[in-house]
Amino acid sequence: MYRTKAQSINALAANSLVEDLQHYFVSQLNKIAGSAQGESSFEAVEWFRDEGMHGGGMRYVATDAMVFNRASVNVSQIHYDNDLSKTLASATALSTIIHPLNPNAPSVHMHISWTEMKDGKGYWRMMADLNPALENADAAVLFSNELKKVAPEQYAVAADQGDRYFYIPALERHRGVSHFYLEEYTGNSEQTDFDLAKNLGMAVINIYMAIFQQAIKNHPNPTEEDYNKQLAYHTLYLFQVLTLDRGTTSGLLVHNQNDVGIMGSLPANIDKALLSCWKEKLAAPQDQLLEGILRVLPDQQPCLIDEQVKLALADVVRQHYKSNPKALTLQAQGNIIPPTVDNHK
Repeated sequence: MYRTKAQSINALAANSLVEDLQHYFVSQLNKIAGSAQGESSFEAVEWFRDEGMHGGGMRYVATDAMVFNRASVNVSQIHYDNDLSKTLASATALSTIIHPLNPNAPSVHMHISWTEMKDGKGYWRMMADLNPALENADAAVLFSNELKKVAPEQYAVAADQGDRYFYIPALERHRGVSHFYLEEYTGNSEQTDFDLAKNLGMAVINIYMAIFQQAIKNHPNPTEEDYNKQLAYHTLYLFQVLTLDRGTTSGLLVHNQNDVGIMGSLPANIDKALLSCWKEKLAAPQDQLLEGILRVLPDQQPCLIDEQVKLALADVVRQHYKSNPKALTLQAQGNIIPPTVDNHK
């Protein structure tokens, strides 16, 4: 099969941008994994939308279990140039999540995407957030300061939206410690917007790599307590992604051709007993969603989230919102609720 690409100049430029960021990030992560002999610590996995007719994507998945708990660096481009029934022309995205094995090194999530309509209008979506299992105030300041430096005009709004989006009402806390989120962003010109997306991506990668390297240098031998705290945090991370994350849910509702990739943000293991305790904190019908999630999770400690479990979880989330479409209003949002590809008819 062959992945076709969108035809517009802006979509092609956005695709080149996110692929460049993807390759740069993977190359930097390979250095941390110690690939001195040139061996990659990431496996390339390709997927196709409608057998490639409407695009697809490539993700790089970490294979070095001595360095990464889970890591996935994904690029996708979906387009409808040959489908006159759609008002959406294309959606091009980089979406990445890194969960280091060492609990002292924080997780990071980044999403940069360009959405273009057939009437020529388009906008960017930019997200970046630092997610530590063991909080480090200095790392949080470094990350936030880098975001301020690269986006001084946008930072205040982006940080406010990010704090709203990544808040978990049931647990009365945020998922991470530094959040940046711009939705449907258009600035002064196409070039300045493109430059912002590029510069933000590079800045996030570089500051995260510095934080990651310093963490494993300072804490080469984590304690059992450190790993227990990480397991609890990874449980919270899965809880937020599956019950609140609008991007994850939208991707699952649009199609089922990349469920494993969409679920690439989930950590390798969680505490099922802890997750079960949070059911009483959820109002209907989200308590039913958590029931379904718990039902397909293995009864083991720690609870392994492998590919078969990811597929089962994807189906639970998809079926829940198909049966309870009004529950979508309970999902995370910033100032703007983003449309899904399915909304563009």
